Amino acid sequence: MAKGRVLIVDDEPAAADGLRELLAAWGYETVAEADGLAGLQRAEEFLPSVVITDVLMPRLDGFGLLRELRQRFPEMAVILLTGQGSVEMALRAIQEEGAYHYFEKPIDMRKLRIVLERAVEYGEARRENESLRRQLRDRGAFGELVGTSDLMRQIYALIEQVAPSSASVLITGESGTGKELVARTIHNLSLRKNAPFVAINCSAIPETLMESELFGHEKGAFTGAAARRQGCFELADSGTLLLDEIGEMPTLLQAKLLRVLEERTVRRLGSTQEIPIDVRLLAATNKDPHESIRTGNFREDLLYRLNVITIELPPLRERKEDIPLLAQHLVAQLTERHQRPGRILTAGALDVLRSHHWPGNVRELRNAIERAVIICSGEEIERHHLAPYPVDQRQRARSEDTVSLPVGTPLEEVERQMIMRTLQKTENNKTRAAELLGISLKTLHNKLRLYRDRGQIADSGQLQTPTSLGERRMGGVQ
Repeated sequence: MAKGRVLIVDDEPAAADGLRELLAAWGYETVAEADGLAGLQRAEEFLPSVVITDVLMPRLDGFGLLRELRQRFPEMAVILLTGQGSVEMALRAIQEEGAYHYFEKPIDMRKLRIVLERAVEYGEARRENESLRRQLRDRGAFGELVGTSDLMRQIYALIEQVAPSSASVLITGESGTGKELVARTIHNLSLRKNAPFVAINCSAIPETLMESELFGHEKGAFTGAAARRQGCFELADSGTLLLDEIGEMPTLLQAKLLRVLEERTVRRLGSTQEIPIDVRLLAATNKDPHESIRTGNFREDLLYRLNVITIELPPLRERKEDIPLLAQHLVAQLTERHQRPGRILTAGALDVLRSHHWPGNVRELRNAIERAVIICSGEEIERHHLAPYPVDQRQRARSEDTVSLPVGTPLEEVERQMIMRTLQKTENNKTRAAELLGISLKTLHNKLRLYRDRGQIADSGQLQTPTSLGERRMGGVQ
């Protein structure tokens, strides 16, 4: 399988053919054209990962080709080949117009091979970003993250910016908000995506074993160390390491972690050898790191080392407009996982999901959907399939203080509904009800007498289930 597609554009046939044959020997699928216009047309057909173009050419020169390609195919990496007199122009093209790299002729083939490999990875990462943007536009998804709220769109934009770099990222947010999903998305959009992604939960590992988990150990380093073992840093070499719930890491170990980050080497327990590592570190916490510093549970210098970029994930209750899309996404995902037929969420089920407070955030929502998918025997997931997740009590309390009235309800009926609901709220305390309604007690009694005469309340004056046509139509509290 070819490493990638490369288009060569050069008006010197011998140079173009020689470069094409060399790249083919390196494992690339290559084609060549003699000028910028022909190269642009071939790019539309061939869709290369990388374009290598000379600068001085007839019809359309290398700079013109670069501009056209950047407009039409922003994900393509473009490498310029320059003569002695055009190096300054090539540098300007890189800085101002987005060329990936440039080489002076004659080309250093060893360096070209290294740059070409990176350029293919760069092009693939840019293509992946464009694919994710299309997903977001079409389906409201960004990798494994789902949502179209303004809060989530800001998260997506920040991930796009930080993913291609090697900067450390601190991901904060309540438990269940998707911190590991964000970390995986950053890894998958980076140039390290083909290298390992290793995640370790610092709160799930006993303090006595955490140092070995992170840095590894030699045989006999401690009781039970029957063989040499690589730690997470070594396992993630060339890739990405996520330290989840880093605030739970013992402070003594935090100091050792800081040394590893500064020196880029690790030493296994029981060894004196320093092992070089190339790891991008991501960290996550559900606690306020500054509060942890204040209480002495987190080293301030480590926070500054990790906190190059911070991504703060909102709780689900702050982006409830995402719940329908997120719920449907989870239904599709979980029906496939459990090999169940397709399911849809009814409007009633969505109402339940929207009204719940979700203290467990997306993780809790996923659990609710998974249970519903499993116990639902028909095509529709209804309210009763979500029985463990009733309307949130705070939402219920707010609902008890409201009256639902359809547009066009006669004003006299509106008044009666408000009076009766207020009496229910005050447990038939008429004095208190009159105060809440802003009317005199005498007026309230007159109104109630009128309702008794019409048979809308019992003769005793006690409240009863509404029987009027208007009340049957309105159906009580929402």
